[in-house]
Amino acid sequence: MTNFVFAPTETVALPIVGSVQKFPVRRVYCVGRNYVEHAKEMGFTGREDPFFFNKPADALLVIEDGTTGEMPYPPKTQDLHHEMELVVAIGRGGRDISVEEANEHVFGYALGLDMTRRDLQGEAKKLGRPWEVGKAFDFAGPIGPIHPVSKTGVLSQGAISLDVNGEQRQNSDLEKLIWSIPESIAYLSGLFELKAGDLIFTGTPEGVAAVQKGDHLVGRFSGLGELSVKIV
Repeated sequence: MTNFVFAPTETVALPIVGSVQKFPVRRVYCVGRNYVEHAKEMGFTGREDPFFFNKPADALLVIEDGTTGEMPYPPKTQDLHHEMELVVAIGRGGRDISVEEANEHVFGYALGLDMTRRDLQGEAKKLGRPWEVGKAFDFAGPIGPIHPVSKTGVLSQGAISLDVNGEQRQNSDLEKLIWSIPESIAYLSGLFELKAGDLIFTGTPEGVAAVQKGDHLVGRFSGLGELSVKIV
């Protein structure tokens, strides 16, 4: 038995719909600007090569099915934005995975929010600095349970939306991704060896905007239920 100087951090694990087992999280990758209209919203057009950033696994806010999670409003920001996303859970890893075989590596799907300190991210962009302060803070990734692909089938389309206090802010369809899920998996696996336990936030549609303390966010994807979060 390894003798650590202090107890290791507990593994972050997501519930799995219809199972008593849990999904242990290894790494969290996020695809940037991956919906056509959101890319335009952020000042870009066309099909630029995909790019990725990371969130720490312990920055996830795990929300059980049917419950409302509470996300503390983060410090050092006056401009916290919501970004609703479909999250892909990798069940089998690999390097240089082909687009044609990519879906064979998917364990399932979850609903997630890429919460962003937009003012800090914007300042980092202007200075040519990394984005961690804007994207990788504590509780920056509210996420619901995983729906196994064995139950959902492979997802390539479906409505994705987000309401804030009952008012719709984001509304699109997965088929409007610039880089499809298989393409993102294939490209990412050329940069890093993917392994079981990795998560990929696949991008957010247009309509991102600020939230405040007290706001109630409800994200949806066709057939995968809801992700409910209150900002506290």
